[in-house]
Amino acid sequence: QVQLVESGGGLVQAGGSLRLSCAASGIIFSANTMAWYRQPPGKQRELVATITGRGSTNYADSVKGRFTISRDNAKNTVYLQMNSLKPEDTAVYYCNAAWGWSKPGDSWGQGTQVTVSS
Repeated sequence: QVQLVESGGGLVQAGGSLRLSCAASGIIFSANTMAWYRQPPGKQRELVATITGRGSTNYADSVKGRFTISRDNAKNTVYLQMNSLKPEDTAVYYCNAAWGWSKPGDSWGQGTQVTVSS
């Protein structure tokens, strides 16, 4: 059974930074593409970034140059470093063991709330 546990969210002022973590179990982590999604209040869930097992990354245009996805296969953990945060980044952030870009897997964690104040 896939388990994903996100952490690291919080309240931050615009221009600030946060680092999210997601601990995964129940999968062959090193072989799995991992993704971060987010769901802003009142909106649909949207893809933020992906990283393949070999470390190739892709980003949504809205976060390019500000967010960095990374992984530690020894710890079965994926990270999302978020810099230069904007109020529009406010959302619940989720990680996902994905099939690829815009191809989420079935399992989701509980999410972690990120709130950016102006």
